[in-house]
Amino acid sequence: LWGNPKHMSYVASALREKHPEDKLHILSAKANSDSFTYDGIDLGAERVTHEIETYIKDLEEKGAHIQKLSIVGYSLGGLVARYAIGLLFSRGWFDRLEPINFTTFATPHLGVRTPVLGVQSRVWNFLGSSTLSISGRQLFTIDSFRDTNRPLLSILADPESIFILALSRFRHRVLYANIINDRSAPYYTTSISRTDPFTNLDNLEMNYVPGYSSIILDPPNPITLKPPQDQPPLISRLTSSSQILATRVPLFALLTVLVPIGSVVFFINSGIQSVRSQQRIRLHEEGKAGIGLGSYKIPLMVENARSTIEGAIDNVNSYRRSNSLPVSTATKQDGQTNGHVEKKDASFNADRKSRQDQIAGFSTMALSPEQFAMIEALDDVGFKKYRVHIHNVRHTHAAIVVRSTRKSFDEGKVVIKHWLDEEFEI
Repeated sequence: LWGNPKHMSYVASALREKHPEDKLHILSAKANSDSFTYDGIDLGAERVTHEIETYIKDLEEKGAHIQKLSIVGYSLGGLVARYAIGLLFSRGWFDRLEPINFTTFATPHLGVRTPVLGVQSRVWNFLGSSTLSISGRQLFTIDSFRDTNRPLLSILADPESIFILALSRFRHRVLYANIINDRSAPYYTTSISRTDPFTNLDNLEMNYVPGYSSIILDPPNPITLKPPQDQPPLISRLTSSSQILATRVPLFALLTVLVPIGSVVFFINSGIQSVRSQQRIRLHEEGKAGIGLGSYKIPLMVENARSTIEGAIDNVNSYRRSNSLPVSTATKQDGQTNGHVEKKDASFNADRKSRQDQIAGFSTMALSPEQFAMIEALDDVGFKKYRVHIHNVRHTHAAIVVRSTRKSFDEGKVVIKHWLDEEFEI
């Protein structure tokens, strides 16, 4: 939420530095800047789709010959992108353009519902879903999308949906997920995972991809469990804990003052933005927001969309304290294809089995049934998953795409370099 094109400035500049303008046209979508992100993933995707179509038509009118399409989404933008490619597919664009790269950085693919049991979790899930307009309800999966009686994120991951069909058409599907300190979108959701092995790094040995500054973990073999170690004496542990607590007392005192003030400001602002968001949504639905009424209200499921797609082709061509579930309840660990195949085969299943064996013993998180179904569907399509270990900042969500020029975000430049060197294809 509250994203804007400046957040992707470094990514765009790195792309341009590597690929000249006569080889690659870059559109940094502007239609959902700042508070417009409150208006819902679907409305945001309709805006972005309109922006993409307008951009391509403008380029073609100037003589450009566009042949391929790649989509990059950051944070909430990755969900908007997943919806937008379904719209583009349904409107016939994938019959004209070859889908090449689909990439997300720190995107909450499973939403942001806290996978924790207890009162604290319930309070957070209630407050978060109630203060961020329709986008909040969608991210916390408590919405009922259109006439489906299901959350939008569940529809986005339905194997029979146009969104999954569109996603499967991309040659490369890649995601980058922070393993620690992502306060906006934690690891389990950005990596599409049933488990979070990174709650205690002291127990793990990281296996990094060589040449990228111990930041990118090796996808097939990201971690190795360290052998159990004897705990230090009780007195040593108590002394260490006391020292840490003493250093944090000033911070706790400051937060005692700032948190109540910040909470009041947050709730007032959220109320104002929610009202404004509802007004924008109403104008959009009435066809008064610059996009034709019903232009992007297409069937969501493949069977229902077939005739719509066929008709569109001609149109386009003409123009926290974590309580995990018991390990025994997990029937399937998170899988990962190489992102370059569209269906499972023997090698896919063998690869998934090897990863299950590797991470056996990590408890399955207390996710909802919808989230488990999302994981299965998205893993079946196949993402290549890169876990990212940013060491030097406590706000890795911003650092992963170098959201600002501060020196402490330089580790994010390594992430973008890896993506451009190893995964992005034109």
